[in-house]
Amino acid sequence: MLDYLVLYESETGNTKKIATEIFTALPGTSKDLINMHERDIFPEASIYFIGFCVHHGTCSIDLGHFLGTLSQKAIALFGTCGAGSVPEYYKSIENSAQIWIEDDNQYLGGFFCQGRMPPQIRQKYETMLRESRPEEERLIQWQLQNFDEAMIHPDKNDCRQAREFVDICLSRI
Repeated sequence: MLDYLVLYESETGNTKKIATEIFTALPGTSKDLINMHERDIFPEASIYFIGFCVHHGTCSIDLGHFLGTLSQKAIALFGTCGAGSVPEYYKSIENSAQIWIEDDNQYLGGFFCQGRMPPQIRQKYETMLRESRPEEERLIQWQLQNFDEAMIHPDKNDCRQAREFVDICLSRI
C-alpha cells in the first residue's frame, strides 16, 4: 500500500498542473500520480489527494463514485475551475464534492483555484453578449473579463498555494 495517491481528472491540463505540484510536495517515495482516465484499477493508499476540473459546481459522477468507494482513508480534494477567486464559490464546490466521502474517512480539506478555459467558452460569451438584453450585458461582460483573467491560471501563486495545502493537510493527520 502506498502512503499517498494523487488521483485526478483534467481536461485542459489545469488540474494536472496542480496535481503535479501536490505530488511533488508530498514527502518520500511511497506515492503515485495517476490520471483517473488512464487506468481502471488504482493502487491503495493511506492518504488520497483527489482532483477534478469543475463542471456545474462539482466533480464528475465517475469521480464521485470513486470517492464513495473509499473507506477508512484520509482524503483531500482539489480542483480548478474557470471562475475567479471567489472563496464562497470554491467552498460550495468543495461541499458538493465532499458529500461523496463516507463518514468513516478523515476529510483533510480542499483547495481550489482558477484555471484557463477552452476558447469556445469565450466564443459562447461573445455570442451571448451580441444576443443579450441590456440587463444581461453586465454579467456577460464580467464573464468575458473573468475568461481573460483565467488565461494565466493556474499561475505560480496557485502552485505555491497547492504546495502549502499539502503541508496543511499533512499537519491534520
